[in-house]
Amino acid sequence: MISKSANSFLRFLPSLIPHSKELIWGGISMLIYVICWPVLAWLAGKLIPAIGIGDLELVIQIIIQALVVFLVQKIAQFSQDILLAGPSLKISQELRQDLFAKLQRIEVQSLEKLSSGDIAYRLTEDADRVGEVIYKTIQDTTPCIFQLVAVFGYMLYLDYKLALATLILAPVISLLVGNFGERVLLASEKSQKQVSTLAGLLGEGIQSLPLIRAFGVEEWFQSKFNVQVQQHRRARYKSLKLLALQHPVVGFIEALGILLILAIGAFRIQNGGIDSEGFSSFFAALLMLIDPISHLTTNFNELQQGQASLKRLLEIETEPMDIDNRHIGSTLISSQSDIIFDNVCFSYSNGPQVINNIKLNIKTGSIVALVGPSGSGKSTIFSLLLRFIRPKHGTITINNIDLQGIKINDIRKKISIVPQRVNILSGTISEAINFGRSFKEEEIINAAKLANAHKFISEMSSSYNTFIEERGTNLSGGQLQRISIARAILGNPSILLLDEATSALDADSEIAVQTGLSQAMKGRTVFIIAHRLSTVQEADQIVYIENGSIVQVGSHDELMSKKGKYRDLCEKQFIRDLAD
Repeated sequence: MISKSANSFLRFLPSLIPHSKELIWGGISMLIYVICWPVLAWLAGKLIPAIGIGDLELVIQIIIQALVVFLVQKIAQFSQDILLAGPSLKISQELRQDLFAKLQRIEVQSLEKLSSGDIAYRLTEDADRVGEVIYKTIQDTTPCIFQLVAVFGYMLYLDYKLALATLILAPVISLLVGNFGERVLLASEKSQKQVSTLAGLLGEGIQSLPLIRAFGVEEWFQSKFNVQVQQHRRARYKSLKLLALQHPVVGFIEALGILLILAIGAFRIQNGGIDSEGFSSFFAALLMLIDPISHLTTNFNELQQGQASLKRLLEIETEPMDIDNRHIGSTLISSQSDIIFDNVCFSYSNGPQVINNIKLNIKTGSIVALVGPSGSGKSTIFSLLLRFIRPKHGTITINNIDLQGIKINDIRKKISIVPQRVNILSGTISEAINFGRSFKEEEIINAAKLANAHKFISEMSSSYNTFIEERGTNLSGGQLQRISIARAILGNPSILLLDEATSALDADSEIAVQTGLSQAMKGRTVFIIAHRLSTVQEADQIVYIENGSIVQVGSHDELMSKKGKYRDLCEKQFIRDLAD
């Protein structure tokens, strides 16, 4: 949980310093805007008696003066809003950017536990709500507070006894607003949590629609979705009901207060404490307090909702971050890639070990296949090499340099991966291969050629400028996989990780991808995860892993000549092939 102090919007005050120029000019405009209110109350005090005695010339003169003051005030209000909008929107923009930057540094194992729909909701809806609170605080709440101070100061000047009598209402209204605010905060937290759950379910559902249809379970998922929608409606309705109740209650107290002030004012006039012109100004000033009080009440409720959103945003900061050693550590210069796993152990949090005393010595340019049952730890080894996670014990060295002491950017340049599930961002094919890096067109084409992708790309209407739609729906699985291979080998990494790169392809696509992989693997140290053992028989080393431990190591021929897990698995697969 985030502490209240950490959750406070006061944390954004230092962010206003770079915008001091706009804030100063905005503050001057705000001052002019606020000063106009007592002036208008003074003019109202002169206008009402003038109307009473029927002095048309004086009425017109006062109306013209009031119009001039109104014009000045509205110009000042426009300047204030424009000048103060920039800094407030900039702060909310920086908040969203900073949080997304932190999101990219969260440890992968923690990131995988977060719902993508929930994260999207936090960085959109929650960030927008926080930005709105920041904007309203600077642009609306602050002027309202100064308006209250200026107008009430003028009321004290007119009749301090009558002005102090109005303060009787202040504690009552404050208690009501505070009580409602706390209840609104709790209701908003529950409502926003429910929306996040709904967003997560919606995201999963959209991705799984073909699967849902394939199994004919549309009604089941619709029912599941309906339950979440109903829960969201109830949570949101509770929040809106509190807001709806607050306005009439506070409004009734305000109306009661005004009537009491009128009665007290009549008593003060009768006793000579104030004349009719002074009371007219006083009452006009009193009416000028209603609007800022209403604004502050509304803004306070939005602040409470904004605090719930801010709390959810700042929870991202509590997630464990990757060690950032961009400015320290060794830089890999050598193209050699000798890799040694020395008694490497790993476990997630306080759970059981999923990697147990792994010892491996891999020579530069060799091909290593990791095989074994699902959940044996093969993907964890990939995560250790990419330094998504860190060993609990033991070391992994490249060229006798501990992986933990190497700059993380150099690791990611040295080691590249072709994942099992192809993830290509929408954009042109050239952009998909380049993937945010700064390689030249010639280098991109060369990478595509090595990946056996250049031919089909060239045959497209727009060649490398062909647009890849979301989730790559306008390309085949084999084409997407070859683009993924080209992306991986662009920049000439010396270590290549292949995670079941052909497992989801048909025979023709697999041949095309295997050709690309064979070309991409030349001259590199390659790790292959494969359940289909026919794809790894040419590997220099085959490492059979079970329950996080190495059971057997050797070439295909060596392991087949022995009785063991690898030979048993091969025989099972060959039997299955024959049976098919």
